[in-house]
Amino acid sequence: MNTNNRNYLLSNLHKANELIMKKLNALLLTLICAGAAYAQDPLVQTNYTADPAPMVDRDTVYLYTSHDEDDATGFKMFNWMLYTSTDMVNWTDNGHIANLGSFSWFKRDNGAWAIQVVRRGNKYYLYAPLHGNGIGVLVSDSPYGPFHDPLGHPLVWQREHWNDIDPTVFIDNDGQAYMYWGNPELYMVKLNEDMISYSGQIYQFPKIKDYQEGPWFWRRSDNYYLAFASTCCPEGIGYAISKNPMGPWDYKGHVMDHTERTRGNHPGIIDYKGKSYVFGQNSDLLKIETNTYMERRSVSAAQMHYRENGEIMEVPYWKENTLLQIEPLNPYRRIEAETIGWGYGLKTKRKGDVELCTADNHRDMLVTKIDDGDALTVKGVDFGYKHTNITFTANAVVRQPVTIEIHLDSAKGPMVGRLSMKPTAGKFRNKTCKITGAAGVHNLTFVFRTPHADPMDWDWWSMR
Repeated sequence: MNTNNRNYLLSNLHKANELIMKKLNALLLTLICAGAAYAQDPLVQTNYTADPAPMVDRDTVYLYTSHDEDDATGFKMFNWMLYTSTDMVNWTDNGHIANLGSFSWFKRDNGAWAIQVVRRGNKYYLYAPLHGNGIGVLVSDSPYGPFHDPLGHPLVWQREHWNDIDPTVFIDNDGQAYMYWGNPELYMVKLNEDMISYSGQIYQFPKIKDYQEGPWFWRRSDNYYLAFASTCCPEGIGYAISKNPMGPWDYKGHVMDHTERTRGNHPGIIDYKGKSYVFGQNSDLLKIETNTYMERRSVSAAQMHYRENGEIMEVPYWKENTLLQIEPLNPYRRIEAETIGWGYGLKTKRKGDVELCTADNHRDMLVTKIDDGDALTVKGVDFGYKHTNITFTANAVVRQPVTIEIHLDSAKGPMVGRLSMKPTAGKFRNKTCKITGAAGVHNLTFVFRTPHADPMDWDWWSMR
């Protein structure tokens, strides 16, 4: 065999081997996702989140939520938060993106209820209910903010009642934008191209069977859909279909049925990377601590399927679903420590004095409130098959000695690295260790060992 033929065969063999490895990685990822937890747990564990408003922009899901305070018994809601993901199971905490103070004319100190953010052109518009004062709008040049109020007054305000809550906005194929909202009545206006004004009247629709609040408006093919929180209590997620963006609406049943396992619900529905997803809320995180109901809710998601006639197949309750990871996570780059698949017991905070998220500081979040035995899991990490000498680096400000154990699959899985960190005199410092025995796709779990409370603030990590 001459040299050219041998090189050709070796090249093809190498390509075939790479293809086999990619397929094995995909299979491993599917098995890990399916086997790690058959129950779909809340997407975020470091905060209570409610009223999910997902938005797909380029290759990322931006999940905007309202926020129940940790000590809430009733509604105690001051700001709105943002989480991002490219794989649907690991979510990066970007902190608060706006609060009630973003509307200078709104004087209440509570009531940051369900919002939605949509993009038009190069602007991002945030629509917010300001209970008792109608619906306001904020605008930004970035999905991270900063958001500012272009009007200085409500976009919509029906002063004769307090029904103006839960706005949902959709821009149709012809460029016409619509805003639906309301509890217990359903209203709609046609938004102008500037997205901060409307033309014509406010339409009020006949009662849709089982409609309560929280509408979510979207289009698929020639059908228009309106999902909503169905009649309380407990609420499910109902939906209706129309052939016209202005109705009439034909009630079709439930995306998720009423269930005693949760009191409230609130839908957000998207298509992302070839799949459809429904987001909603529950009390599953609260129930880890108590069975007493309080307004401390958490957002979950599940894949959603359509029938051939356009109707939606009913989705079982969140814990009866498995949310598969879309693609593995590449660890050979900077990973924000607040990118979390599961991190119950940990908290996050913003670095520095600026409270609200902006396009410039959205990566300036820290993992904090770490105690001995706490664990942070990142799901579906792809170590590859060629890396034999892996170095792990963590960047943190350390107040008291702490060790990070690095485990595969779970906190009780094989330990492949151990990083001991000493106090850094108030400075963020890098610390490295070796990773041994890691190959393929695994869940990656960091277990913290320390005799001290809250020993460090963790900024990011990477491998090489």
